[in-house]
Amino acid sequence: MSITHLTVAEGEADTRLDRWFRRHFPQLTQGALQKMLRTGQIRVDGRRAEANARLQAGQEVRIPPLPEGPKPVPGRFPVSPEDAAELERMVIHRDASVLVLDKPHGLAVQGGPGILRNLDAMLDALQFEADERPRLVHRLDRDTSGVLILGRTAQSTAWLAKAFRGREVEKTYWAVVVPQPEMAEGRIELALAKLGGPRGERMVAVDNPEEGQRAITESRTLDGAKRRAAWLELKPYTGRTHQLRVHCAEGLGTPILGDGKYGGIAAHMDGLPNQLHLHARALRLPHPEGGFLEAAAPLPPHMKETFGFFGFEAPKTPKPRHLAPVSRR
Repeated sequence: MSITHLTVAEGEADTRLDRWFRRHFPQLTQGALQKMLRTGQIRVDGRRAEANARLQAGQEVRIPPLPEGPKPVPGRFPVSPEDAAELERMVIHRDASVLVLDKPHGLAVQGGPGILRNLDAMLDALQFEADERPRLVHRLDRDTSGVLILGRTAQSTAWLAKAFRGREVEKTYWAVVVPQPEMAEGRIELALAKLGGPRGERMVAVDNPEEGQRAITESRTLDGAKRRAAWLELKPYTGRTHQLRVHCAEGLGTPILGDGKYGGIAAHMDGLPNQLHLHARALRLPHPEGGFLEAAAPLPPHMKETFGFFGFEAPKTPKPRHLAPVSRR
């Protein structure tokens, strides 16, 4: 490879030089990069630069001959500058142990049949200054938006995963259901089992708890629209697949708006967005460094449109905060 020059794209503005290199040339180690910077082989607009230099759109980066890259790692997806910039915009909190993302509707968290582009495969773009690639702690369905937690080290990931398994995490979801449920507030306890079918696997409620997995959700109506629809707050105490979708459709008798899988035609309304109206609004969880982390995500665009249509008024989204442990004397 001979000397080349690359222009910094619009979506790469304000990216650190070393991170920019890792995106474009993942085979280059940090040590090799530092040596090339120290010896002036890598330059920005003709000048020497430090690894932590922030790039600007339109700048020209001198690329010296580099070693050949390794074979692609299974399960990894090449991250374009546009994807990397989009992923960085999702970050609503970052510290040494934890990343909190506001995951958009439509982005798969993990790969599967026919799913190539997924968050897990692109996590290299969210490594920032850490020595390790961040890791998933839990997951959200592709069509569910909202708060998603990543561990920034193997130790913090294991610690957070244990907190999720131990049900130490308080989860709050918002949903729009159609029509308004008869029960304004209460507890849904329906065991769930997996059922195969021509349209793929789906979860169903079963009368005999021994035939499925115990699932518990607290439900509260926050606002209604003349019985046509309602805005619900949902707090799952178990984490079963599609739990909230089945509990709304079968437990309350009011499917989530846009959820054709569990609500059929009854889950759709003319003139409103057809996407699933389920949003992971907030999480409160123990922090690996002590205390608690509280994080919330604003409504996605399609739910904001529906809230405007029905006149639902969502409160302002608070900024994430790490609450220090209370000292006991």
